[in-house]
Amino acid sequence: MPLTDISVRQAKARMRPYKISDGAGLMLLVQPNGAKWWRMRYRIEGREKMLSLGLYPAVTLALARERHAEARRLRTEGVDPSVARKRERAGDDCRFAIIAREWLEKYKGPMSPATYRKARWMIEDLVLPKIGERPITQLTARDVLDVLESVDGKGHHETAKRMRQRIGQVFRYAIATSRADRDITIDLRGALRPAKVTHRAAIVQPDRVRELLRAIWGYSGQDSTAAALKLSPILFVRPGELRAAQWSEFDFPNAMWRIPAARMKMREEHLVPLPRQAIEILKDLRNLTGDGKYVFPAIGYAERPISDNTINAALRRLGYEKAEMTAHGFRTLASTMLNEMGWSPELIELQLAHKDRNKVRDAYNRAARLSDRAKLMQAWVDHLDALRLGTPPVRLELVA
Repeated sequence: MPLTDISVRQAKARMRPYKISDGAGLMLLVQPNGAKWWRMRYRIEGREKMLSLGLYPAVTLALARERHAEARRLRTEGVDPSVARKRERAGDDCRFAIIAREWLEKYKGPMSPATYRKARWMIEDLVLPKIGERPITQLTARDVLDVLESVDGKGHHETAKRMRQRIGQVFRYAIATSRADRDITIDLRGALRPAKVTHRAAIVQPDRVRELLRAIWGYSGQDSTAAALKLSPILFVRPGELRAAQWSEFDFPNAMWRIPAARMKMREEHLVPLPRQAIEILKDLRNLTGDGKYVFPAIGYAERPISDNTINAALRRLGYEKAEMTAHGFRTLASTMLNEMGWSPELIELQLAHKDRNKVRDAYNRAARLSDRAKLMQAWVDHLDALRLGTPPVRLELVA
C-alpha cells in the first residue's frame, strides 16, 4: 500500500531498523534512533543495489517520489543512478582532459618509455586541444571521429588508428572509476580507412646477405656501434632491446642474456642464448666499455646508450638505403632464412619473442624449449659465418 504524509510522519522507531515500502522499489528506512531515510532498491546486471534519496523531513514524500522517478528514468536509459550521482558530485573530474591525464599517470609504469612518450603526445597534442574540456559523458562517437579524421585526413592513418585505441583506453578507465557508462569508440570500428601495411626493409637473399655481413665486419666506426652492428644479425632482437643492453643482464658462464620485462614489447622477461661468437664480440667490447652500465654507450655519454637511430645510420654509412635494410630488418632476415633452412616455426617465433596467444603453452614453451633455442642460435651464427667467409655450409641438426 502506498505511503502517505501521515503514515511517514507517524512511523515510530523500533529496536531494529525496518522498511516501509511505497512501491516500485521506493521505501522509507526507519532507524532505531528515529532517523528516517528514503531508499530506492534496483538491479544492475542482476545485482541488487540501494540508492539513498535523502533524509526525512528535509526530503518530503513528494520530493522522494520525484527523485525516485528520475532514477527510474535513468535506469530505462541504461544508466546506473549511483554512477550518475557520483559523476554529478565529481564536477570537473568528469572532463575528458582530467580523466585522460589520470590514465596516463596510472599506466606510465606498465608502458615502455617510448610508448608512454608517444601516448602522451597523442593525448596532449592531438586529442585534448579539441575535446579535453568536454565532460566525458557528453562526448559522442561523432565528436571523437572528428578528432580522428583531422589526423587521418592528412594521411596519418596509423596514428589515427592508435589515437582511437588510446581514447578507448581512457573511456574504459572512466568506466572503471564510475565516470562513464560505455566506451563510445566501439562505435567507430571500421570508420577509419585501413592503414597501408608497410613492411620494414630487409635483405633476405643469401648472396646479398653475404655482402651485407662482409660490409658489417668491415665497418670502421665507433667500437660500440661496430659491435652492435655485428650482434644485430647474430641475436636478431629488437633494436631497442639491443641498444639499451646492460652488462648486468649477461651471464657469460651460462651463455645467457636475460632481457628484463620492462624493456620487452610484451612486458615479459626474454632469454637469449648466447652463441660463442656473440660472447667473443661482447667480451672484446667489455674490455672497452665494461666499466660503465651500458654495453653500447653513446659517444661522450657513458651514462646513456647509443641512440635509436645509431644502427640505421651505420647501415647508411655502409651504403644501404632505408628502402633496402633497417635495424629491425635483421629480425626479418633471421626469420626468413631460418624458416627456409627448415627450423621449427614455433621455435623461431619463441626466439623472436613473439607472443603466443595460448598463455599456458607459451609459459611451457619458454621454459621447456630453452635448450632447443640454444641449438638454433649456435647453428644460425655458424651458418652466417659460413656464408660470410665463403666456407662450406655447416651441417645442421634441425630441431622440430
